[in-house]
Formats: sequence, C-alpha cells, structure tokens
Amino acid sequence: MTTGAAPGTVVVGAGVLGCLVARELLAADPGARVTVVDRDLVAAGASRRSAGLHFPRGASPEVRAMAAESQRYYAELAAERPELPIHSLGMTVVAPEHAGPALRETYLREAALRPATAVPDGITLPAGTAAWTGDGCQYADVPALTQALAAELRPRATFLEGVTVTGVSSDSDGARLALGTGETLSAERVVIAPGPWLAAKAWRHLVEPLGARVKKIVALHIEEPPGERDGAIVFQDEDAFLLPYRHRGHWLFSYTCAEWDVDPDHVAPGLAPAHLAQAGELLRRYAPRLAERCVSGRVFCDAYAPGGVPLVRPLTDDGRLVFAGAAGGSGYRLAPALSRATVRLLLTRTPSGGGHKDRKDTT
Repeated sequence: MTTGAAPGTVVVGAGVLGCLVARELLAADPGARVTVVDRDLVAAGASRRSAGLHFPRGASPEVRAMAAESQRYYAELAAERPELPIHSLGMTVVAPEHAGPALRETYLREAALRPATAVPDGITLPAGTAAWTGDGCQYADVPALTQALAAELRPRATFLEGVTVTGVSSDSDGARLALGTGETLSAERVVIAPGPWLAAKAWRHLVEPLGARVKKIVALHIEEPPGERDGAIVFQDEDAFLLPYRHRGHWLFSYTCAEWDVDPDHVAPGLAPAHLAQAGELLRRYAPRLAERCVSGRVFCDAYAPGGVPLVRPLTDDGRLVFAGAAGGSGYRLAPALSRATVRLLLTRTPSGGGHKDRKDTT
C-alpha cells in the first residue's frame, strides 16, 4: 500500500537534528511538504539522554565554524521564544597552565576566554593546572526543547511516530521508504538523521562507506543541588565536564568512555562498576567532595565521524538520499549548523536520474 500525496522531503529521525532539519526546510520554503518519521516518539532516542551542553569551542576550524553558527542560532531562538528551556551558564575551563594559547585557538572569539580570578567552590586545581573563565555557554533540556520544536512544526509538517523504516531506495522517479506498517512512503528526497542507529537494516549498506562508528557515552549524576550561580566546568584535556543540571536538581558529570562499536538497541542501560571507577578517579582529582556523591547516571551512545567533523553527505549518486549526523556526542551543540548544511545541500543539488559523482561539496 502506498500513502496518499507524496511529500517533497522525508526526514528519518525525530531527534533534535531531525526536527531542526524539518524546521529549516520549512523556513527556506514555507510551502514545502515535509514528513518526519521515527521508530519511537519525538526525542526518544539519543536526544532523550543528551546532556544538552553548548560550549563555544571546536577542535578544528570546521567544527568551530559549526559551533559559531549554532551559537548564533540558539541565541536568536531563545530571544524569539524565551519560554524554551535554553539556559545561559557561566563557564570555567580547567587545563594545563601552558594551555592558554591553544585554548584561545580552540574556543570561539565570543568566549572571551580569560584567566579566572577565582575557582568555583569545590574545585581543586592540581599542580600545573590553571583555570580560565569564558562566555557563551548554555544548556538545554533537549527532550523538552525537541518536543516544543515538533509541536511548533506539526501544523505544517507531518509526524509519523512509532513507525519503523524497513527499506529505502531511489531512482529517477523519486525515493521510496518501506514502512513497518506495510505502507510505502514516496518522496522527492530523504534525509536520514539516525543518531547512533547507523546499522539499521534499511540504510546500513548506504551509511557504512562513510566510516562512522558508534561509541558509548556515560554521564554520572551527582546528587547535590547546584546553586543558581553555578556554571559549567570543562576539563579540557580530559574531554569531560561538570554541568549544573538545575532543571533536574543535580549535577551531571560527563567523561570520555572509550567503548566503541556498541549497538544502541543492546547497549546496557545501567552503570557498570568500571564507569563509576573511571569517573571517580577523574573527579577525585578535581572535585573530591563531589566524587563521593556519584551514585547514578545515564548510559547510551552516539555516532562519531572519522576525523571528528560531523557529516552531511549524499548517499546516492542521484542526490535523493542524504545522511546527516555523526556529531560525536555534540548533536545538540551542532544541530543548527548541521540542519542548515543539510538544507543547503538539498537546495543546491537537485535530484536527478543522471546522478552526481562528486561528493566533496558538503560538510
């Protein structure tokens, strides 16, 4: 069975990135036909577990440009809709004493990074380390934000929640998605924004050549209420941070967990002793009092791109199928820039039966 009127674009994935892609498509063309399909509910995947921290930095020029574009986007969005759960934060960066020049290169100019005049309460600076203060940091309740964006879009876009895509293909006549409901959805083009579900049977053969991999992400909940003036604390060399999770009433500690090639459908949802040990070791170095209050947390995963730069890529020579994602745990932080890059690609590469061989013109 085939659905009714064929939508112009189908977005597969209703996380923060997929919803922003739909939003940007409709901003570029208010009359566009857009359908968002998700195997679960809006924001029920990686977005539901997202820490939601945006700090103004990037390890490469490409990621810094994305971070800057996303920072402007969120600032405009928060000004336009102040009721959205986007919250400004102070920021302290802890790094080796000699790291000042490298930090100023890594962080955006808007961060105005400067030596800290005081260290946040409870933070210890080991010998050889120093602290810097910066601007432009914020965090969001990502599930609530994504659901609010979807609610804004529903009068103009179609949402198919709880609908699995079981197959996807394209040719000169268009793209087609086989759905778990038994229906076939036709479209002019399809954006696949699957988060960590890179290996879903419907698109695994298309995505595999991109070389992205899935890594476990672990964050500990520290059962201590943050103060109204507490800010984020970034441990630069360890790629870890402390976030005052005021909307939930506790701190969150995210650290780098080096477990690769995990399956989002089978990743163990609970903490293992190794997670508590790894996080505790780092926290005892910088915040010994908080280390004793790490008693729970969240475990999931995300897709990481080779080279650390998120991907927006055509998956087929005809330009009808496009991949967006592999943001490496920075899906919320970089989603606006990725969504706009996706729409730019869709608008500049008209689908055709003749195909496009050059795939180097994208993020």
